[in-house]
Amino acid sequence: MSTKNTIFSITMSLGCTLFSAQHTTVRTYNLDLKENPAPVTIQPTMYGIFFEDINFAADGGLYAELIKNRSFEFDEPFTGWKQPNTKTLSPNLDSGFLTIYTDHSKSNKNYARITVLNNKNYLLENEGFRGIGIHEGAKYDFSFDLENVSGNIAAVNARLVDESGKEIASVSTIIKQKGWQKYNTVLQTPRTVEKAKLQITFTGNGIVNMDMISLFPQDTWKNRKGGLRRDLVQKLDDLQPGFLRFPGGCIVEGRTLAERYQWKKTVGNVADREYLINKWSTGFPHRLTPDYGQSFGLGFFEYFQLSEELGAEPVPILSCGMACQFNTAELVKMEDLDPYVQDALDLIEFANGDSGTTKWGKLRADMGHAKPFNLKLIGVGNEQWGPDYIERYKVFEKAIHAKYPGIKIISGSGPSPDGEFFEYGWKELKQLNAQIVDEHYYNSPDWFMRNAGRYDHYDRSGPKVFAGEYAAQSVGVVKPDNKNNWLTALSEAAFMTGLERNAEVVHMTSYAPLFAHTDGWQWTPDLIWFNNLKSYATPNYYVQKLFSNNKGTDLLKVENEGKALSGQENLYATAVKDTKKNEIIIKIVNTDAQAKKININPINLKVGKKLNRIDLSAPALSSENNFNTESVMPKEETSLLKNGKISAEIPANSLVVLKLELI
Repeated sequence: MSTKNTIFSITMSLGCTLFSAQHTTVRTYNLDLKENPAPVTIQPTMYGIFFEDINFAADGGLYAELIKNRSFEFDEPFTGWKQPNTKTLSPNLDSGFLTIYTDHSKSNKNYARITVLNNKNYLLENEGFRGIGIHEGAKYDFSFDLENVSGNIAAVNARLVDESGKEIASVSTIIKQKGWQKYNTVLQTPRTVEKAKLQITFTGNGIVNMDMISLFPQDTWKNRKGGLRRDLVQKLDDLQPGFLRFPGGCIVEGRTLAERYQWKKTVGNVADREYLINKWSTGFPHRLTPDYGQSFGLGFFEYFQLSEELGAEPVPILSCGMACQFNTAELVKMEDLDPYVQDALDLIEFANGDSGTTKWGKLRADMGHAKPFNLKLIGVGNEQWGPDYIERYKVFEKAIHAKYPGIKIISGSGPSPDGEFFEYGWKELKQLNAQIVDEHYYNSPDWFMRNAGRYDHYDRSGPKVFAGEYAAQSVGVVKPDNKNNWLTALSEAAFMTGLERNAEVVHMTSYAPLFAHTDGWQWTPDLIWFNNLKSYATPNYYVQKLFSNNKGTDLLKVENEGKALSGQENLYATAVKDTKKNEIIIKIVNTDAQAKKININPINLKVGKKLNRIDLSAPALSSENNFNTESVMPKEETSLLKNGKISAEIPANSLVVLKLELI
């Protein structure tokens, strides 16, 4: 995620030139639809998803763990925990107290020593991630690691309470053995509460050590224990993504090199994964979030697993030895770069290596996936720029392709869609015969509509483009008041017609960011919003879904008077053929306040009589979706062509998808 694009502000009204009515009557446009002279394949990776742990997207979001700081590893180990009946300057003889013990030889170094002096009064409470969301009739796995040190503590009692302190559900776990043991039990909840808390008490007095205190819904994606939140993954699955890019974003780089994302620390036993403060905890002055950490329960193995389940190509992005250039801009010396390069080589082995003969392939198998993940793409750096990046990219490219010549490498042109560093990066990467260059753009809706023809003149023989991060900003970049309204979504739809029309150059695209917790976000706008109980899809999400679900296999030409529609009189269009479904798909965007009528003339293409039409529009350009209603969502209808003619009216400010059987 870029925090440094040029800050801008825009003022747009319904009376501005772009959206004003230019005609008092509906004008008709005649479009020719035909095959491309030279066949152009739509890449399976054309439309994908970009995941970054920003806006509580992982812990507190996609990763379904409900306990914050479950193993006391935060920089402030008591984060998320309270002892309501414990006083600081007291021996607490009437209750008890918790002390943090540390073993620096372990990656999960902290654990809690709990001294219970009066079990009738001692209470340990966890607040969850802006509360704990629980559903009526649902079951939750409660587990913890415990060592019975001394005394007569016979049971650990857990209960969920609502915001008023009223009990929702409770369970008691008998403690029988000495030494560290894992205990598991189940809580079933009789009602729905958005912001519950977990309270722990003890039966008996004494001393115990506790770690990995966890509460997970049983109803996860694929019903996997310790897995992912079902409703959020379902929205990803519904996009039918061609790829999943992970784990970011600037989070790959870290504020410092020590805080960079290191994939090897995110695999293996979940309890042994080393905690790290999230880069976005202090990323923006308007949203400081000191309780934002990374447990890495969602690690690289889980990312690969999710990619496989979504039918998406995994696209891991790795540090190239440069911390975020908008933070410390710390560089690893060139002579010290080898460990970073080795991490990339080892990751490929982890994903693709033989489970019996390679170290990292064996680890993958030990984690439950003997079959390789078939990794084909890897990113070197996130959005670095300048000579330092090019110098490091060369080393990575040489080493990766020497050992794995079939792997495609994604490089980057920086955080901006133009400017000195953008031009420098492209010039250098083109000379190096780079394979795929990642471009990022966060800009105004007007910019997106004006740039629908951005790739019309890109070199067809040069590197391919990954439009890796983009989103229209209703107010300005890094502005907290940005909205996911219909204006931003419509402008993105217009821009996406240009991406698809240039599928010969553009091989990958993804909106960013993906997720945002309504009580824990740092950046707006975002594709999917959620709270502790439910989620909703934005207008922008439905634009992405319509393009991704209807990407086709081969590009067609759709032209007005011999020219592609890239904004002339506020009309945009692209067309594809889907040889698997035997259909033609035409996407048309009208950003005018006046409806348009189109007639389509298929040249050397025979179509059937049935027309499937999908409309996406809104009551106003300012329309948004929310948790209660999604007023902006597609509407589909089927009709028969009249007299064999393909005609349609395209409403004002709308995206229309027309689907015809190819015969």
